[in-house]
Amino acid sequence: QVQLVESGGGLVQAGGSLRLSCAASGRTCSSYVMGWFRKAPGKEREVVAAIRPGGGSTESADSVKGRFTISRDHAKNTVYLRMNSLLPEDTAVYYCAAAFTDWTAAQVSRPRSYAYWGQGTQVTVSS
Repeated sequence: QVQLVESGGGLVQAGGSLRLSCAASGRTCSSYVMGWFRKAPGKEREVVAAIRPGGGSTESADSVKGRFTISRDHAKNTVYLRMNSLLPEDTAVYYCAAAFTDWTAAQVSRPRSYAYWGQGTQVTVSS
């Protein structure tokens, strides 16, 4: 069992930056694929970025490539999402999730691949 708690969301102006954190407890998250998803009002939950268990390899949605970076700190059992050059369309609730799954683009981008989810943190980008 893994418990995930996100933090770091808030209100920021367009062009600004935020760093989201996802602290894991219960079990080490180092064996899991870790992902960040987001859900905006009226839209489906979508993958933002994912990182494989050993770190190093990552996947990002086209809409955030070059702006968002996912990383993990095994010692702190924490995963981060650094978000730069934020746009109003990045406004959403951001969720951290953990999956015990194969590392393929199809698997890591599907919400149903993930067994554990945090409660979410709101990110609002004003224009």
